[in-house]
Amino acid sequence: MTKSEHPYRQLPDKAFWRRVVAAPDMPDVDPVGRFALKIGPQTRVATAGSCFAQHIARHLKASGFNYYVEEAGHPLISEEIRTAANYGTFSGRYGNIYTARQLRQLIERAEGQFSPVEAPWIEADGTVRDPFRPAVQPGNFASVAEMEADRRMHLKAIKRMFETLDVFVFTLGLTECWRSREDGAVFPLCPGVEGGTFDPGRYEFYNQTASDVIADMEAVIAYVTGINPHAQIVLTVSPVPLMATAVADEHVLTATTYSKSVLRVAAQALKDGHQNVHYFPSFEIITGAYNRGRYYADDLRNVTEEGVSHVMRLFLKHAASQESVTPLPVDTVSKESTFELAAARFVEVECEEEALDRG
Repeated sequence: MTKSEHPYRQLPDKAFWRRVVAAPDMPDVDPVGRFALKIGPQTRVATAGSCFAQHIARHLKASGFNYYVEEAGHPLISEEIRTAANYGTFSGRYGNIYTARQLRQLIERAEGQFSPVEAPWIEADGTVRDPFRPAVQPGNFASVAEMEADRRMHLKAIKRMFETLDVFVFTLGLTECWRSREDGAVFPLCPGVEGGTFDPGRYEFYNQTASDVIADMEAVIAYVTGINPHAQIVLTVSPVPLMATAVADEHVLTATTYSKSVLRVAAQALKDGHQNVHYFPSFEIITGAYNRGRYYADDLRNVTEEGVSHVMRLFLKHAASQESVTPLPVDTVSKESTFELAAARFVEVECEEEALDRG
């Protein structure tokens, strides 16, 4: 084989990498490549996922897009109260959905295909938590009847959301999860952290593999496509590292690497296998060495507003159709968000994982 015939004959030289990664100003680095999806101002965009997905929702709303919230709360309730009660944080009042298994089971519950045996969690003061949404209701529910009625309305709203959305953006967050030994129901957090009582005889830890995540998301894609054939799905991987790990004898740094690697591999396989599935590299934009760690706050976990703005600027650049509105300046976005900028560097989001750091 001659040099001209070699498949790597156009291999970039060292100067290439400096020109495209190291030399440009940070905001100019664009790793998106080809992104076929186009979103117009009337496109109904729904979001779900881990904590980082809340940033995507916030910027979509602030940029004037049709951020689709099916479960918005009663209009007679003030916006301040609805926000405090987690209406509008995502398109449904499901709280953070950290794993693909959580999302799959949420859909199965909404369709009446899965009814977990887990009973409502009764707190010491008599208030009630939904085990699958333990932090969505401030002060908890007053009774089991109230919680169950709210859950029924919630699941109906989720079904409507998937039937009527145009684009579903899902941020894959974790592979580690806690599940019921009895029926495999997955919880957002380990029982006992944010409500409930941990019982090793009833609950077990599980760390999903790439094949697990792919299988769960294949079921989700089949469901969404079946009830809404025109729906498009955008997958992202959260750049937020794990708060802690339940893997025995594992450091949180290596556990984070495993989790994010599995999710990234799964996202690629799903994108390659479906024409209506797209991958957006928010993970790469935030974690890329080119930004020299500047897109993380001082705790090395929360993402700065500068980093979020870089992600959303590129998302709108590649996904927005020509007639779409342009993103608002960062200072305007911050004023419109639910939380103020913490030390002017990062925007707080509701994250149940923070409960692991209490005490």
